[in-house]
Amino acid sequence: MTDYLAAVMEMLGPAQNRHADPAAWDRLHAELGIQLPPDYRALVDAFAPIEINGHLHLSHPATEWWNLGEYIRSTIKAWSEVPWDDLDLDADEDPRMLFGLDELSFGTPNGLWPIASTDRGEIIFLLATPDAPRFLVSFDETWAEHRISFAEWLYRYLIGEDMTGPNSAAFYPGPVKLRHLPISAGERPEPWYGPDRGM
Repeated sequence: MTDYLAAVMEMLGPAQNRHADPAAWDRLHAELGIQLPPDYRALVDAFAPIEINGHLHLSHPATEWWNLGEYIRSTIKAWSEVPWDDLDLDADEDPRMLFGLDELSFGTPNGLWPIASTDRGEIIFLLATPDAPRFLVSFDETWAEHRISFAEWLYRYLIGEDMTGPNSAAFYPGPVKLRHLPISAGERPEPWYGPDRGM
């Protein structure tokens, strides 16, 4: 069985842990009332705030800029203001019908929690369920569901599978391109690349 966290770390290179802070996670979890998945936390601590392959953004709970808690709160607020019951959604556009949800809520114990995004408008939501990880991805009025760990989702995203919807692959051959997201005014981080991955 594949250890997807180890496989992703091998693609991205040595963990940097620039902002790793267990107290920041404790504060965030207390505020949210849920626990974010351990593999997600490990990847965020290892690299975030980071842009991966020019598209995927991961924020961190211990930074002022690209702060994960602020990202989650602001995204929940925006999505909670959408009048879902008033929208004339087709069956393939309504996440309630697609994924068997009794209701569509954001930031609630059984609701959707935004944990990552891309510059293409894709948002990766964690569905807070006690049994197994479940991720719903929204992109341009389409939805995709993945009942896998975040590390497996990221691994498959990086090898070019359609992880944010049909025909959504963002595959770039060669090493993974990484760039720290700026955490102060005027900062312009230079990109670097992970190890060769033979693809």
